[in-house]
Amino acid sequence: MMEKLRVSSNPHDRSRMTTNQIMLMVVIALLPTTVFGIFNFGLNAFLLIVISIATCVLTEGIYEKLMHKKLTVKDFSAVVTGLLLALNLPPEAPWWIPILGGVFAILIVKQLFGGLGQNIMNPALAARCFLLLSFTGIMTDFSVSSYAQKHVADAVSSATRLADIKAGAEIDGTMLLDMFVGNIKGTIGETSAIALLIGGIFLVAMKVISLRIPLTYIASFAIFYMIFGGHGADPMYLAAELCGGGLMLGAWFMATDYVTAPLTRSGQIVYGVILGILTGIFRVFGGSTEGVSYAIIFSNLLVPLIERVTVPKAFGKGGKRHE
Repeated sequence: MMEKLRVSSNPHDRSRMTTNQIMLMVVIALLPTTVFGIFNFGLNAFLLIVISIATCVLTEGIYEKLMHKKLTVKDFSAVVTGLLLALNLPPEAPWWIPILGGVFAILIVKQLFGGLGQNIMNPALAARCFLLLSFTGIMTDFSVSSYAQKHVADAVSSATRLADIKAGAEIDGTMLLDMFVGNIKGTIGETSAIALLIGGIFLVAMKVISLRIPLTYIASFAIFYMIFGGHGADPMYLAAELCGGGLMLGAWFMATDYVTAPLTRSGQIVYGVILGILTGIFRVFGGSTEGVSYAIIFSNLLVPLIERVTVPKAFGKGGKRHE
């Protein structure tokens, strides 16, 4: 008799929501930060978002057509990948950056691994890491256009607030408020903590995601930063680190990806702790002021191991046998 393959722990929770409904919910949840990013950074940000989504949808459609596979572009997964990739780009990136990133995300990370449900890491973040390694200067240039200078605080230098803090800048109430609202430099979709929180709460309310991964991730990072960040439990610096960079975008929208996150409840908690510790290591001890993308990608690769050690034993299995 062939051994059955265990793909997740039981009991299995069957949802009435389809894949395209879930993905559509994610798109809706991302609208606040997307709209704010366009308002904050102007026309080029809008064009990058459109190009990125179009590239991902076209790449998936063309590949599946050529390979005689079932077309899946209607499930909105390619739209979500394109939107997330765009939100992780600097607002003044050239037009070919989202094209290159979109093709890499869909073709290399998603389709060559078997399509939706088979990829071993988040396609949008994998593409961002690929672009960061290949075009570091472009991907870390956060200078903004003349339009954005009217909306973004301190738009003279290309450094982000996290870079300023790491260089020794002091935090005041105005700076913290700017970081919470989003009146700062950064990627298109990571600047407004309040917009990202609204989207995250929407996903939780619609039962698309649970609070386990984002809250464990954020809490683990906060504890790590208070211990090793050099500022103790100073609430101003801690709040700035939580609001700055891609932490909120990563915690609510990318670490919670169904395909690349653990299915078990205990596994999700372990996963969140690993994410928080890795992000803290990269930010505090690394040369960069960020680290969310690399933390999530590395943790994605650990998911099979996490699930292996956290899947609960079947009822009656592992006990002593009585004769």
